[in-house]
Amino acid sequence: MPAGEYTMGSPRREAGRRANEAQRAVKLERRFYLGTREVTNAEFRQFRPGHRSGFVLQQTLDLDRQPVVNVTWQEAAEYSNWLSAREGLKPAYEAQGGRLVPVVPATSGYRLPTEAEWEWAARGAGAGSRKYPWGDALPVPAGAGNFADAKAQPLVDAVLPDQDDGFAATAPVGSFAANPAGFYDLGGNVAEWTHDLYTVQPASGAASVDPVAGGAGGLRVIRGSSWRHSAVTELRLAYRDYGDGKRNDLGFRIARYAQ
Repeated sequence: MPAGEYTMGSPRREAGRRANEAQRAVKLERRFYLGTREVTNAEFRQFRPGHRSGFVLQQTLDLDRQPVVNVTWQEAAEYSNWLSAREGLKPAYEAQGGRLVPVVPATSGYRLPTEAEWEWAARGAGAGSRKYPWGDALPVPAGAGNFADAKAQPLVDAVLPDQDDGFAATAPVGSFAANPAGFYDLGGNVAEWTHDLYTVQPASGAASVDPVAGGAGGLRVIRGSSWRHSAVTELRLAYRDYGDGKRNDLGFRIARYAQ
């Protein structure tokens, strides 16, 4: 991924906006690698053979090419350190108080993408910014991604009734077209853990350089919509969530600094 500058967050009058999306100028100076797809069950089971992503009613989440779900942030960090060890890289996470926390200063080992990196990639990394994964306007076009559609109606409370993406729950990674920067499923399929501690940042005029909210707190930032989402709020690329536990619509992709 190239270096670059962009405005993170959403304007005050954007439909569906939440209070935790203050606009901030961001400058990414360190080039980085980002997984084009979400980590799959097969990939995660190379690290933890006994992992099972489970079922939703009769719908399996556990096929090899489906994205791994029902993993905590800690487990995603452990997987990242395992990848680093395999390739002789310094780990990006270290044990502190019985939990993994980001190493400071950051290494070039595998890690979760920072929130700023995730949004930069999702918005096209300079290839034109966008409000939604597919562009700037509703309704959701056919084939745009794996969202809560008519097939998901038995599984979730609210759906896009006129949509049928072919999957009731998770889809095999990369089943839909990549965004302009070449990444799959940055909207839809599963929401994704990021590297950052969850905080609410104030609006800022001065650009933050390679920002990351570090620390050992329990709540971590979650970005992106999933197969369970259909509302304007969640479908937007500025949508920010947080958590500390497992979900059946939450997975991750990997990143690391290139220099």
